[in-house]
Amino acid sequence: MSDSSPAHPAVPVLDVWCELQCPDCRSALDDLRALRARYGDRLELRLRHFPLEKHKHAFAAAQAAEEAAEQGQAWPYVEAVLGRIEELNRKGEPFLVEVARELGLDAEEFDTALIDGRHILIVDADQAEGKAIGVTGTPTYVIDGERLDGNKSQEGLRERIEEIVDRLLAEDTSAS
Repeated sequence: MSDSSPAHPAVPVLDVWCELQCPDCRSALDDLRALRARYGDRLELRLRHFPLEKHKHAFAAAQAAEEAAEQGQAWPYVEAVLGRIEELNRKGEPFLVEVARELGLDAEEFDTALIDGRHILIVDADQAEGKAIGVTGTPTYVIDGERLDGNKSQEGLRERIEEIVDRLLAEDTSAS
């Protein structure tokens, strides 16, 4: 079966294991914004969930982020919640619905999703996969099989990610 259309190069994927009640993940937003600005759609940032037990609203927040993804607003939602961790700590689930409403998303649907647990399996699967590959805290990045732990220190991580992405993009152009 030959396809005459030009081969569409696969975009490198950066898995971002994240937790929405985690101050370190909030600090990582600047790096993620910079990566997005530098690569645009030449790099796929993929949100992965790793709610930590010490944060009691993290599991609900992960489900809410999945609902935001379903409504096409994953990263704006993640950034909005991470930007106001203190409110999440204080208000819990009602705050997750409030943020959805502020972003113009279907807040009723968020409410229902948190009640019916429709996204629990995705969050559980992410968490299990994270544990299997050695994720112990957030943020943790995985790109091209390399795991970078931002929960210990974020120093130099963006540079390392850029090195890997640049190499992958260069390999891709030389292959075509």
